[in-house]
Amino acid sequence: MLTAQRKQLILSRLSSDRQVIAKDLANEWGISEDTIRRDLRELAAAGKLQRVHGGALPSSEAVGDLRVREQVSVDDKLALGRAGAALIHPGQVVILDGGTTSIQVARHLAPDLRATVVTHSPNVAVEVARHPHVEIIMLGGRLFRHSMVNVGAAVIDAASRLRADLYLMGVTGVHPEAGLSTGDAEESAVKRALHERAAETVVLASAEKLLAASAFVIAPLAELSLLVVPAGTPAKAVTALRGGRVKVVRAGA
Repeated sequence: MLTAQRKQLILSRLSSDRQVIAKDLANEWGISEDTIRRDLRELAAAGKLQRVHGGALPSSEAVGDLRVREQVSVDDKLALGRAGAALIHPGQVVILDGGTTSIQVARHLAPDLRATVVTHSPNVAVEVARHPHVEIIMLGGRLFRHSMVNVGAAVIDAASRLRADLYLMGVTGVHPEAGLSTGDAEESAVKRALHERAAETVVLASAEKLLAASAFVIAPLAELSLLVVPAGTPAKAVTALRGGRVKVVRAGA
């Protein structure tokens, strides 16, 4: 079997099974495990998959910059934004992450909501500022333009002095075994720090993030209070995600 054929078969299997095990493929195809591992390395370098111990998972499609992500799963993110906004209650202190879904949350806050929103995203802060009764606390740091969020030690230090009721976390990968992940090391560190300061953490995940993984782990799936997924998420995917010991609900359900 030619290398190009093997790689295409690996990607096809990954698309259907949502994971591949190097040892199993080597046995099935009668080739060495080293050959499979080399193929996985090359596919990972090309951004086609995410390597994990013993094999690979689908690489999250949600790793483009903010402008790219604005064009992905638009209707799902609108519904997830409404669902996230409905979780925010008067008087709460809520950490709102950066990203396109968080912007939709901000746009769908109740007009008369009185609460405090903490964010390290300038874009999210601008959207929340349209709600006159919501207090906004900005966490400053180095602006990571890819995601339009502030990152670095200053953000993490400021987070250490917070005590929030709810954190609506943005991620690029949600997987029952690989956990919650994102594509940048500094972003993952900030998200961990914010997660540790919230009584509850919720992820609103559009379809391209589900059963996929990115390079930098934030936390195990089981640490979430709730995972909200699109209404059209297949039952098989929901069952797989619940295997990560997390409560999963469909937006609008």
